[in-house]
Amino acid sequence: MTSPPVNAASLSLGEQLQSLYHLVRSLTDHIVEPLSVEDCGVQSMDDASPIRWHLAHTTWFFETFILRSQADYQEFNPHFGFLFNSYYHSIGKQYPRSRRGLISRPGLSQVREYRQHVDQEILTRLQREDFAIAAEPLLRVGIHHEQQHQELMLTDLKHMLSCNPMWPVYRDDPFDACNAPASTTPTSDEWIEIAEGVYPIGHDGNGFAFDNESPRHPTYLPNASLSSMLVTNGEYLEFMQAGGYERPEHWLSMGWATTQQQHWDSPLYWLRHNGEWHQFTLAGLVPVELAWPVTHLSYFEADAFARWKGRRLPTEFEWEAACDQVASTATTPLDQEPFADVLFEQDKCIHPTRSPDGLMGTVWQWTSSSYAGYPGYRPAAGAVGEYNGKFMCNQSVLRGGSVATSSTHIRSTYRNFFPPEARWQFSGIRLAK
Repeated sequence: MTSPPVNAASLSLGEQLQSLYHLVRSLTDHIVEPLSVEDCGVQSMDDASPIRWHLAHTTWFFETFILRSQADYQEFNPHFGFLFNSYYHSIGKQYPRSRRGLISRPGLSQVREYRQHVDQEILTRLQREDFAIAAEPLLRVGIHHEQQHQELMLTDLKHMLSCNPMWPVYRDDPFDACNAPASTTPTSDEWIEIAEGVYPIGHDGNGFAFDNESPRHPTYLPNASLSSMLVTNGEYLEFMQAGGYERPEHWLSMGWATTQQQHWDSPLYWLRHNGEWHQFTLAGLVPVELAWPVTHLSYFEADAFARWKGRRLPTEFEWEAACDQVASTATTPLDQEPFADVLFEQDKCIHPTRSPDGLMGTVWQWTSSSYAGYPGYRPAAGAVGEYNGKFMCNQSVLRGGSVATSSTHIRSTYRNFFPPEARWQFSGIRLAK
């Protein structure tokens, strides 16, 4: 199903953008392929959205920010701006996020018609080089925005399927197709040393980046060390067996209150089955493999584990400096290939099963850094400036990407962010000292 490689240098800008746009939109459709119509309409919690909504919202982004400025463009449906606007208040009102699962119409077939309509308009107009030049900046934002939603679709549908007591399978790919055997024991005493000094932090301007990755700036770091390995299920199980969820001295005050209110006693998707710990995956319910990286943890759980181990979580600046330091010696930038870029393959893993060769890939890693703008940060101009800057409050930064992150989307400067209680993403732990 993949296309042969094309020499991008031989293509016009419009042709390059057409190819990129088509590939990303096709990957989204491929994610949906194993799902039923009913699957696509379920909203399993307020933080998640129905798959049908993701399909429409990513399409709304291209229509709103690119096509609606064209005088000859005919809007597909005037009601869609209200239904599928996520949080762009300067554009207009939005349907409440927590009630997206109640939108039974438009149905999946009409949402697909909407996608086809917008795709045809974009691809046709990209044949004009003047349009391609003018649209390129926002088109690239829209493409990366869709890649973000590809990851959200995978994590949202995983949460949705986990609510079904039959533990349904999304895809039954083998876990060990691109991974070391589960019995491999990681070396826990290898550390990446960061020498005291001033380090450049942030995107250098080459290639795409979101506005929250800039400006690049010098940051002083004292001596520090980051573990070369991610924390495993086995290590986290030791924390659980030692009463980690029952001992408040390991927890931040908000974390202890949250775990008591939510009755947490294990990572999300772990459960006792026939007397043994199992975890729900996109391939169904499987026994907990001790050597796999632990995932689906909140910041509070990651921090509590680190305190229990006598360690800490790295700052995002330590993480970036360490990532840049090991990048030249890693066998590949992403030793474990991410999920979203290999959807046309049938022999790739769909769950984190080993630490990456570098620091990127496998699971998003919580840092101790609060999400805030870098010195001199300015949001992008216009409505698209609401994309990142407005969320710089009560969020924690994660770094590194996951098996659900496209390899053309992740980079060492990428700053993901979620509330500290969030657990449905592929989020795990890398320790620092």
